[in-house]
Amino acid sequence: MRAIRRQRPAPSSGGPPGDPASAGLRGLPRPVAAVVGAGGVLGAAHVGVGHALEQRGFVPDMIIGTSVGALNGAIAAAHPDRAAPWLDHVWTRLRRREVYPLGYLSSRASVFTDRGLRRLIARAGLPPRIEQLAIPFTAVAMDLVTGAAVLLDEGDLESALLASAAIPGMLPPVDRGGRTLVDGGVIAYVPVRAALQAGAASVVVIATGPESSPPSPVGPRRRAGAIAARAGLLLLHHQIERDLHEVAGHIPTVVLPTGIGDWPAPWDFGHSQRLINTASVTAGRFLDGLRVSGPGLYRVDAPPAVSAGPEHASTTSTGGVDL
Repeated sequence: MRAIRRQRPAPSSGGPPGDPASAGLRGLPRPVAAVVGAGGVLGAAHVGVGHALEQRGFVPDMIIGTSVGALNGAIAAAHPDRAAPWLDHVWTRLRRREVYPLGYLSSRASVFTDRGLRRLIARAGLPPRIEQLAIPFTAVAMDLVTGAAVLLDEGDLESALLASAAIPGMLPPVDRGGRTLVDGGVIAYVPVRAALQAGAASVVVIATGPESSPPSPVGPRRRAGAIAARAGLLLLHHQIERDLHEVAGHIPTVVLPTGIGDWPAPWDFGHSQRLINTASVTAGRFLDGLRVSGPGLYRVDAPPAVSAGPEHASTTSTGGVDL
């Protein structure tokens, strides 16, 4: 059993010890933001975590998403009580060619077109404007000229989702409001700072992928591709840790585990059901043992390594270990 670890302890903002209001999700100060990170195909794990949250009656006051997390987050914002089953249906049937169709030979902006994403958005039952979503929602993108994070919380929803998911070089940039926008994961892979900026008093982080876990020690890399991949992994991991610790110094920051140690390739949609099942069980067990007592970083002490189905998922318990 692994302990839930709270880092950066601070004076409690919840009830007295033993007060049921300090237990789990009920102990989170309002407004609480659900923060959904990037990850491409690994966003299937978002669906499993969403199942666990819905089963426990959790409805956030706002949703902040980056890249695929923006798409999943927008669907959750549109259908707050029934998003997980719909997403489960979509993710378990997706294939690479549907999401990343090859672009025209004359295109120089990206390898793939955004036709697949446009079709996916059109089938999601979303309103045309962000303001029409049932839960306040923000998609995070990056300004390709200035490098600044751009928070899209009003206006056309489709262009906001396309911009947030526009992986540089892979999908075309989006011109919106006089800016050229690309994937928000470049600047805010897990957009907790945007949640703090939006006025959240606590956050529940739905992050996926190997970038969210401590990188495993490896020997020297000899091939160019492996070197680039390792450097990119370390860059994203340090960005995530920096942002999590910054926000956790101000408000309770809960990072939900997925229990997944064996991640598929970013373009391999064939593992979606495994990711969903494993994340649902692992996040649910974590939530059942969660206790919140003021600002800090609440997460599993060490990420479990799981390569099979949910029956092998590691669980969590409340060890109350404060550092």
